[in-house]
Formats: sequence, structure tokens, C-alpha cells
Amino acid sequence: MPHPAQQIALQEYVDTITECADRVKRLTEQIRQLLPAWRLFPVVEAIQSLRGVSLIVAATTVAEIGDLKRFDNPSELMSYLGLVPSEHSSGEKTRRGKITKTGNGHVRRVLVEGAWAYRYPARVSQELRRRQEGLSQEVCTIAWKAQLRLCARYRRLLAKGKSKQVVVTAIARELCAFMWAIAHEVEIPAMK
Repeated sequence: MPHPAQQIALQEYVDTITECADRVKRLTEQIRQLLPAWRLFPVVEAIQSLRGVSLIVAATTVAEIGDLKRFDNPSELMSYLGLVPSEHSSGEKTRRGKITKTGNGHVRRVLVEGAWAYRYPARVSQELRRRQEGLSQEVCTIAWKAQLRLCARYRRLLAKGKSKQVVVTAIARELCAFMWAIAHEVEIPAMK
């Protein structure tokens, strides 16, 4: 930097970023250590079989929503998260608008972040294969179906001229439906 004060300010910013990254690592490790003792851990573990659903996305989703089986169908879950389009109807006319954004914004945000992974072609990476180890064949089959459908849907919606953010939001909506399906394949231990 041309001026010493600029160099000092830059170094402070770099140090702040480094401290924040270290804090995220520490918190993630704490979550990783505490999760196995949680009653809903099997669901967290199972939904990580989905592409884009890492430990933090899975833990956040289950912690904020609770038991996904409490919803009778995926549409209820989508509505709960505010991932359904708003509707303005009058007589015979039905107009759909932006998503409602009612419900849990925190889960909606992590699902949208996870949905960005579907912009790439379907494949099972080494990391994803590691996360699927020990899971039932049914769960892995649902995860693969999700990947095939969501990757193709991303490309199809983008080809229609939809904006990337609209496409990713649509993918997030369907991603939560696949999470619901996986949760129904997992046995949750009874409360003690």
C-alpha cells in the first residue's frame, strides 16, 4: 500500500477475516461433536446424502424445523418455509407472484445456498460418497433421483430465460421435498 495507514487498515481487515474463519471452524467442529447425541441425528445424517446439503445445512434444517415427518406432504413443508409462489386471484384469473417468504427464513436461506450445487451436472463426488456411507439403499436412491431431477430442472429453467436466483429458489423448493422424502425413510428413536 502506498501509505502506511492503508497497510495497517488492510492488515486489520485480513486479521478479522482470519479470526472469523477460525471461529466458523471451531463452531462447526462443536456441532459435529454434539450431533451424535441428538435424537434427530439419523435424519441429519440421512439428508446429507443430498448434494449441496452439508453438515451445517442439514443440522440447521432439522434444528429449525424439527421432525420433518410432522408434515403430511412435501407441499406443506414448502409452504411452511415460504418457498411457494404467492397468488393473486380474482374470479377466473389466477396470477402467481414471488415466493411468500412466510415461515422460517433461516432454513430458506440455507436451502437456497445448498441449491446452488445443482447448477453442475449430476455426479457423485468423493465427498458425497463418503457422506452416503452406511446409509440405506432407499436413501441413496432418493438422493440420486434428486440429483438427476434438480440438475436437469436447473438447466431447463435457465434455458427458458429465468434468472439464476429464480431458478435456484425453485430448486430449493424441490430440494426440501426430497429432504421430506428421505426423512420418511429414517427411523427416529423415541424420546426418553
